[in-house]
Amino acid sequence: MGPRGVHGAVGVLCALCAAVLAGCGSAGTGGLESAGPTSPAVGPVRLWPDLPPATNPPIDYGESDIQRVPGIRVTGDDVRSVDAVEVVRAEVRAHPDARSGADGLYEETARAVEACVREPGACPVMRPYYRDLTGDGRDELIVGIRMPEQQVAVRVYRAERGGLTRIMSTVDQVISVELAGRDLIMRVGSAGIPGYEYRTAWSWDERQGSMLPTRDEIVRTGSPGAGPSVAGSSGTGSTGTGSTNTGPSDAAPSRTTASHAGLSGAEPSDTGPSGTGPSGTAPAPPTPSPVPPPPPEEVP
Repeated sequence: MGPRGVHGAVGVLCALCAAVLAGCGSAGTGGLESAGPTSPAVGPVRLWPDLPPATNPPIDYGESDIQRVPGIRVTGDDVRSVDAVEVVRAEVRAHPDARSGADGLYEETARAVEACVREPGACPVMRPYYRDLTGDGRDELIVGIRMPEQQVAVRVYRAERGGLTRIMSTVDQVISVELAGRDLIMRVGSAGIPGYEYRTAWSWDERQGSMLPTRDEIVRTGSPGAGPSVAGSSGTGSTGTGSTNTGPSDAAPSRTTASHAGLSGAEPSDTGPSGTGPSGTAPAPPTPSPVPPPPPEEVP
């Protein structure tokens, strides 16, 4: 091809490119369009930066959950070799009067656990599950214990050095418990905030040597004004995330947003086990304060 032919081909190619580019930029043919101005990124702002540091060192969260289960031997550090009912019975025998804390069970629940061998149909210890939650290649033992007031105690055990160590213990009004990877996710009804539920992901913490609530959220589950997520809830909510260190009582602490976020547990409410006042009668609603009339409008 001669110089004239080469120049002609180049000219045709340039014309085609120009036509394509012109089409891309035309309106209504799929061209790029502006999405409008973008809001500027706003970074975190520290409030009250001159607040003094805490004088008391924080207590290691999860410390009280770590406990060696007495009298339980684990063959080959395999948790599947132990009986979940015998594990719970060993803890009840070690702490027969515990009604609160990580070992706390209702008195009738503790009696039912002791009677599991004689009356297996009434045994409150549910089917055990197994999952490697610590990432060490061995499964942990996950146990649930049914209790009154729709509460469920959830405990996790780890096999080590031929024995069994409890690495998690919590009591709550549980809607469901799920396993996602190495996380144990609990959905809990909220009596204090109707139409919402708490979802907490418990994860293994190597430093603490226990399962900790690493992600916590309040999720809307129904329309405003709907009842609590737990059917037939008694009105006595469960504890906040700090429920790890609390157990059942005659008046279960009410779970509130402040205590839930603060990991400190809620203050006990005065509601009884059936959602009534201390005397068993429904408390009277508060009398609304009178609203003063608006001030007279000034005439200019």
